[in-house]
Amino acid sequence: MTAAGCVFLLTALLSLKTTVAHSHSVDKDTYHVSAGHLFLLRCPTADPTWSRRGGHNKSLPTGVEVIHGLLWFLPVQMSHNGSYTCEKRGKNGLSSISFGVSVSGGKCPDQPETISIVKGSNGGVPCKQAEIFKLNKTRNIQWMKDCQPVERPISVDDDGFMRLQSAASERDAGTYTCLVELSLDGRKYTAARSIQVTIKMIKVAISSMPKVVLPQQEVVIVKEGTRVELKCSAYIGLSEEKDTFIFWTVNGTETDDLEEFDEFTHYDSDDKGQVFGHSTLTISKVSRRFMNVPISCHIWNSAGCKVQLSWLKEADHSAFYTSLALCLSASLAALSAVTAFLFFKVDLVLAHRKLWRHFSKQQVSDGKLYDAYVSFLHPDTLTSDEMENFALQILPEELEKHRYSLYIRGRDDCPGEAVHDVIAATVRQSRRLIMILSPEIKFSTGCKTEEAPLRDNQNQLCYEHKIGLHDALTHNEPRVILVEIDGPVDYRCLPESLRFIKRKQGALKWRKPSPGSHKLTKLHSNRNFWKNLRYHMPSVPAGKLQTII
Repeated sequence: MTAAGCVFLLTALLSLKTTVAHSHSVDKDTYHVSAGHLFLLRCPTADPTWSRRGGHNKSLPTGVEVIHGLLWFLPVQMSHNGSYTCEKRGKNGLSSISFGVSVSGGKCPDQPETISIVKGSNGGVPCKQAEIFKLNKTRNIQWMKDCQPVERPISVDDDGFMRLQSAASERDAGTYTCLVELSLDGRKYTAARSIQVTIKMIKVAISSMPKVVLPQQEVVIVKEGTRVELKCSAYIGLSEEKDTFIFWTVNGTETDDLEEFDEFTHYDSDDKGQVFGHSTLTISKVSRRFMNVPISCHIWNSAGCKVQLSWLKEADHSAFYTSLALCLSASLAALSAVTAFLFFKVDLVLAHRKLWRHFSKQQVSDGKLYDAYVSFLHPDTLTSDEMENFALQILPEELEKHRYSLYIRGRDDCPGEAVHDVIAATVRQSRRLIMILSPEIKFSTGCKTEEAPLRDNQNQLCYEHKIGLHDALTHNEPRVILVEIDGPVDYRCLPESLRFIKRKQGALKWRKPSPGSHKLTKLHSNRNFWKNLRYHMPSVPAGKLQTII
């Protein structure tokens, strides 16, 4: 993995770790009620805040009150039609659940759901008014069919469940309404709930062993302190029996004994008459004691019982931290490698050249006779003997021991030669042009100053510069190496082409060792200078190249 890839991965992985509080909203079913009836609405969350959705005024309408966390319609009015929301704010944000309330004007409300009874069975219909029966008030239960009293023999349990006393037939199909009459604070109320009943011809057994649809050994990855929902669904048969139960346990303990847990269970059927039970277990705040313990969904009816397990497992961040450490290590390693390369670049290149000369085959010559043409101003003009000593002794002594071939005017030229012709030919036969400059060199682009006319050596130096710089700028050869001795050079007095090369690649600086210094001190004082000079010289000396004829 590259450093850029790691950085991209690191940015990705850091973005996934950020936890932000958010709102969680759920839309529940719509309840169908009749005007004039008592209706109670419970929120799955304890101690919620109720409001009415829609419009600018979210306050509850007249006749609707909140008592012990339940929404009471005392009684239902046509103006109560609409949507109601229960909200509760926790550490993980605002949780809200919305319920629809559809108000009709008849005695019997519309039916919100349909159940099927198998033909020939003694099936039954649930009253579906659990909140009313929890009031523990004296009540009278009456069942209606198509908003008329039921005429066939039935039995009614204490919880309102109506069971047919004889085998069901097609005539039993219709809309059944459970009316519960009770008295509250001296006032009589009636609560009603309708269910559509269809009769199905089924040849299979009425009671079936429950079959779990989900979860299937589910492992849920969670973070401690967050909210989580677990769902359980099961096929429970061809009718919704009154003795069908779906409940949860946590490590063998019923969730009714745990305040962090809340259950919501409902039933539905498909077009084939198959009944399914669905239960949602909400954990408001996951603590460590709920992790890695069995959370069981129990489905029980007269035919048997099924148990399905779920597990909460804390999110494993080791992979993230390992990736983070690897990315940081790779980035630091890459940064260290780049820093080391830049710091030891010259030493590495020189070492590579040395190994290359030992193990590589002899390279073909490029036709050049010299590795460098050394240009300097002779001491018979404006400069000092220090420049001549450096150009004629110190410089060639160091470079020629590394097998470099140098041409130094004043050492290698012959008397009587046509100076300009020799300079032009020799510069073009050299792979580098070493220009030795000192603070005493002062001439303009025209190679003359107002103080004094140019002498012969100055004219030759100007011509060397003109030829070498022209070829260097137009043909990129010979490459120019600027060497400053005896202090900084004022480039404002030098040609523009020379100033351009100085800006582009800089200049090497030779420092004259102080008088009386030790030999090792003298050697070390300009060690970097020689390494950088050899770095700018050709990688293979001219004497090492093979000439092909």
